[in-house]
Amino acid sequence: MPEQQPYEAGRAIAGTGMGGAMDLAASEATTLERTPGGPEGTGPAGKPRSLWSDAWRDLRRDPVFLVSALVILFLVFISVWPSAIASGNPLTCDLARAQDGSAPGHPFGYDGQGCDVYTRTVYGARTSVTVGVLATLGVSVFGSVLGGLAGYFGGLWDAVLSRITDIFFAIPVVLGGLVLLSVVTSNTVWPVIGFMVLLGWPQISRIARGSVITAKQNDYVQAARALGASDSRILLRHIAPNAVAPVIVVATIALGTYIALEATLSYLGVGLKPPSVSWGIDISAASPYIRNAPHALLWPSGALAVTVLAFIMLGDAVRDALDPKLR
Repeated sequence: MPEQQPYEAGRAIAGTGMGGAMDLAASEATTLERTPGGPEGTGPAGKPRSLWSDAWRDLRRDPVFLVSALVILFLVFISVWPSAIASGNPLTCDLARAQDGSAPGHPFGYDGQGCDVYTRTVYGARTSVTVGVLATLGVSVFGSVLGGLAGYFGGLWDAVLSRITDIFFAIPVVLGGLVLLSVVTSNTVWPVIGFMVLLGWPQISRIARGSVITAKQNDYVQAARALGASDSRILLRHIAPNAVAPVIVVATIALGTYIALEATLSYLGVGLKPPSVSWGIDISAASPYIRNAPHALLWPSGALAVTVLAFIMLGDAVRDALDPKLR
């Protein structure tokens, strides 16, 4: 049996065209690059395009992605600089104008407490986007790490994590929020974000586990292992870049779901609480006055619906672009 060679970062594995692979030095591997003007499937420099470059090319041509991305960019802009389009204070109210309709400088009218609905709708985007983005990041990182390790190492670790995820899947999300957040007295977004991460990681974990199990069976992973690559290098350099696409798709769609969940919990009185500005709080406060002042309910509800729809549409577009079966 020939002596096993140590793994070298400067070497590359190239297909032979007969189902095998050959070991090339980095200087030799450059000869495999296609020349400019080669067949379709090559990049600007003549190199074969990756999945990510193909996905970006398709996304730029997708009107669904462009529209949803513009809406999300606008939401991010007003979340960072709400004063750019709303000069008022969302906490300033005048009971003398309670439930009044639109007026000059106040296009959305006033709510039951005499607060400007337009200003509160604009400032409510900051809370929703903040909760959605931070909850998605926490769920994605925590779930991907646990699921990726379970899928790669398997054995007892995989079995224990699978049973734990089954337990968390059995907990109703809204009911869990009513129970867990009802005892929290903090008026910040962190308890809500922590609750979402606590009950949201099993879905991402299961997606990451299945993706890693599929990726680790590929030939390039077996070749790297045969060359003596460590587990950490195989996970970070070979498996993670090829297993992250499903996680990104699910996380993008879940972001809109977390925004809707925050509004639901705030509407029920266990999420954010006044004086915090949230679309869920405004919808809850305007519900008793829907006949006398429907505008106070329709504007925050419409903003919430458009935001959730934009993130779901973005996730669908990203999913179609990253699915090789659709090519």
